[in-house]
Amino acid sequence: MNNLVLEYSRYFMILILIMYTVLNFYVMRSQNPRWQNRVCRKQMLLIFLLQTLGYLIIYLKTNDQQTLIFYGVQVGVFFVYYIFFGLIYPNGSRVLISNTIMLAVLGLMIQTRLNMEYAFRQFLFICIGLVLTLLIPAVIRYMHFLAKWSWFYAIVGILVLVFVWRLGNTTYGAQLSINLGPIKLQPSEFVKITFVFFTASMLRKSQSFGHVVVTTILAAIHVLVLVASTDLGSALVFFISYLFMLFVATHQPGYMIAGLASGGGAAVLAYKLFNHVRVRVQTWQNPFYDYEHGGYQMAQSLFAISTGGWRGLGFYQGLPNTIPLARNDFVFSAIVEELGAIFAIGVVLIYLGFILQMCWVSTWMNELFYKIVGFGLAVMFGFQVFLHIGGVMKMIPGTGITLPLISYGGSSVLSTMIVIGIIQGLHLMKEKEVQELEESRRREEELYYQEQKQREREYEGRTH
Repeated sequence: MNNLVLEYSRYFMILILIMYTVLNFYVMRSQNPRWQNRVCRKQMLLIFLLQTLGYLIIYLKTNDQQTLIFYGVQVGVFFVYYIFFGLIYPNGSRVLISNTIMLAVLGLMIQTRLNMEYAFRQFLFICIGLVLTLLIPAVIRYMHFLAKWSWFYAIVGILVLVFVWRLGNTTYGAQLSINLGPIKLQPSEFVKITFVFFTASMLRKSQSFGHVVVTTILAAIHVLVLVASTDLGSALVFFISYLFMLFVATHQPGYMIAGLASGGGAAVLAYKLFNHVRVRVQTWQNPFYDYEHGGYQMAQSLFAISTGGWRGLGFYQGLPNTIPLARNDFVFSAIVEELGAIFAIGVVLIYLGFILQMCWVSTWMNELFYKIVGFGLAVMFGFQVFLHIGGVMKMIPGTGITLPLISYGGSSVLSTMIVIGIIQGLHLMKEKEVQELEESRRREEELYYQEQKQREREYEGRTH
């Protein structure tokens, strides 16, 4: 019986994810909250089925009672969160809620399969993040003065990055983290958010050439400090996000072209200055040239992807722990190996739906500040997904960027949850504006109707 479950589970898991992905795009046909809620309830059922099947397989392979307890706690937390969020924010984006839970569940399943201890830690950060997504929308809706703090965002962001550069811990050649007691944080994950708010606040004030130059200089300082810390993956995310936000604010393609040209020159310079950049490029070109040292990670990633094929080896049937850093930098390779390329494509489409929803909220906003904030966060989120997947599949040189909500990492989880909370706040803000506009139109129509009735009565009175 166990062998049958393990053998056919991969097909059921692929089918479940395909059904979820179809609903993920189908739900975007209408922005009616009641209609979306009905569709998202079906998505939640599919999430529950996928989670149940995944943890059943883990239990059958390990016979560990902790797995069942951990599964039960997760189901309870996510169910309570879904209900509670709907009660607090009845007009909140159901698409963001269901996708957040799906990606978090997938991440916990993969982390539990790889290492139960790290899965417990990941779940703790996810719980903190869920609380943040309940609090942040209320803050965003009512704190309109956030658009005025441009210099505050710039100073705080730069100081934090400089602090990490000078005093941070070095990991794989890059200064990324700081220790706060037993907790290790990667501040650049949070500075991404202040960077977006800084850019949006500055470009809201003016899009004149002089103001753009000042904004670009401050943005460049963020990027250069990251380069000095050799955190080139984050530097690239900051740089690309700034270019897109600048284009949205100014609608000047010349800025984009100049930025891409300067970025290309900076990439060549980084290749000449930093040895670990040259190693990554050489590994990208031929990971088997120096297999035992620089190419081992990429080679193992490619082995895992090719072994998985379209249908995968089956959950808990592969050897993902042979991939170095499988729990964070190469988690997508572990997904493809055991769950297959079809399942992995479904995951990519879930991320795509996530990004489209964020972009839709951005284009929906009237005020330029919130429009740039929403679009900047969407670009950061999407580009991070691209860098991770492209890196593990040898499309681009590896950057060490995590896959949002699936890769292990407390800082990455919390910063992603904060982004989701901000987008929910923008969505609710616009919903409130739409409701107020509809009420205003309704009052105008009633007043017009009453005036028409009064004129008719007056006319009838004169004719009699």
